Amino acid sequence: MSRPNTPSICFIGFGEAGQALASGLRQVGAVRLSAWDILFPEPAGERMRAAADAIGVRRGRSAADAIAGADIVLAAVTAASSLEAAQIAKPDLKPDQFYLDINSVSPGRKQETALAVESAARYVDVAVMAPVHPALHKTPMLLAGPHAAALAPVLHGLDMSATIAGERVGAAAAIKMVRSVMIKGLEALTLECFLAARIAGVEEQILASLSKSFPGLDWPQMVEYNLERMANHGIRRAHEMEEVAETLRELGVAPHMTEGTIKRQYQMGELGKASPLEEAVPRGRDAMLDAIAHATLKR
Repeated sequence: MSRPNTPSICFIGFGEAGQALASGLRQVGAVRLSAWDILFPEPAGERMRAAADAIGVRRGRSAADAIAGADIVLAAVTAASSLEAAQIAKPDLKPDQFYLDINSVSPGRKQETALAVESAARYVDVAVMAPVHPALHKTPMLLAGPHAAALAPVLHGLDMSATIAGERVGAAAAIKMVRSVMIKGLEALTLECFLAARIAGVEEQILASLSKSFPGLDWPQMVEYNLERMANHGIRRAHEMEEVAETLRELGVAPHMTEGTIKRQYQMGELGKASPLEEAVPRGRDAMLDAIAHATLKR
C-alpha cells in the first residue's frame, strides 16, 4: 500500500545495498523509486536490470534521467567510485535535494565528496552499520553533517533506523571505519586461528579454551558466521578495509593489524569464488575449514 507524500528516491549504484534498500522501501509504500548504474547498459548488468524491474524501480536512461525529480539521491557505489559518482551527479542535482553518501569510505573522502557537491545539493554522510539483509531499509544507519538533522525525520517517516552522529561530515564514517578495525579484524583472526587449529588437529581444544576465556560468546556459531561472511563478501570487505587503513592514516595511527586483515579478507574472497569453498559454505563450519585447508595447503 502506498503512502501519501512519500519522497521520491533515486539510487546511484544498484548493487546489493541499493537493491535491499529499494526492496524494503517499496514494502512501506515508497512508490517513486528510480535508479542508475553504470552497468545498466552492459551485458553484465542483466541481474541488476532484472532486480530493478522486479522491485518496481524505474531504470533511468542516464544518471541525469534517474536523478530528475528525486527528493533524495542515495549513492551506493564502490568505495573507489564514490567521489567520481558525486562529480558525475553534480550537474543534475538541485539545492533542495538530499545527497546521501552511504559508501564505506574514510572521513577524509566523505569530506572531499561533500565539497564536490557543495551548493549543488544537501550532502549527508551516512554510515550503514550492519548487513542490509535481512533488515533491508530498517538497517541501522548513522547520519552526519549540517543537513543530517533535516534528513532524519524524512527517513523516520519511511520506517528507517537513522541516528544522528554529529554535525560534522565524516563523523558517521569515522565510527563505521574505526569499528571495522575490530569487526573485520576479528573475522580475519578467526580464519587464521581456526585454520591453524584444524590443520594441527586441536580445534576442539581451542574452542573449549576460548569458551572458558570468553563465556558470553558462542564460538562455534561465531566461527561459522565469520568464515561465511569472508567467503561470500571478502573482496568487498578487503576494499572497505583499505578505506579503514586510510582512515587510520588520517588519524595518525599506523594500520599494522588492518593491513593483515586486508590480506586475509581478500584471500577468503578469492577462495570463496571457486571450488571447493564455494560449495562448502552452505554446509557449515567443518566443511568450510576443510575446504580452506585443502585450498591453502594445495598452494
